[in-house]
Amino acid sequence: MIEAAKRYIEAVFAHDFSGHDAFHTLRVLKLAERIAEKEGADMETVQLAALLHDVDDRKLSPETHLNQGNARAFLQSQGMEAEKIEKICQIIAQISFKGTNTVAPDTLEGQCVQDADRLDAIGAIGIARTFAFGGSRGRKMYDPAEPPVENMDAAAYAKNEGHTINHFYEKLLLLKDMMNTAAAREIAEKRHAYMEEFLREFYAEWNGER
Repeated sequence: MIEAAKRYIEAVFAHDFSGHDAFHTLRVLKLAERIAEKEGADMETVQLAALLHDVDDRKLSPETHLNQGNARAFLQSQGMEAEKIEKICQIIAQISFKGTNTVAPDTLEGQCVQDADRLDAIGAIGIARTFAFGGSRGRKMYDPAEPPVENMDAAAYAKNEGHTINHFYEKLLLLKDMMNTAAAREIAEKRHAYMEEFLREFYAEWNGER
């Protein structure tokens, strides 16, 4: 079933250029497996939730977002029992960052997948994905006259279309302290520091100081 899920997400995200492509999902899978092994989570549940975590993402598939329709259809096609489908779909429903309405998953498996997804949003890869997403949505790279918006709830966060640098302050720099597991917190420290250094260099170059 894991291999079938990999083939499925490769087809679903074949034409995505927003940073949510199949490579993102496969990186999340590897990180989730790494975290799950250290934390003692159920590996198959983690693997399937990681592989399917974006197929019903609000930004990518708003029509199936509320009921995880794509994930459900895939798992049903594989003959999975209803109870396990519900567990995986519950994990998927709890993963996303939603501003002040963000929740921590209520299972260890969900925490592993959420942490893995957040780790791929920070560090060098996270920086690249952030600018890829901003470009795909026609957003400005930076505008000094437009400050970041703090403490947005889910509705405000979903509607926010600010420039890409603001996204660091509105989400990315918050993620290190939102990790659920010790294994993820250890990885997040280095990636967080890399983003801070990037921003220092960005501002220096923007202002012609380097």
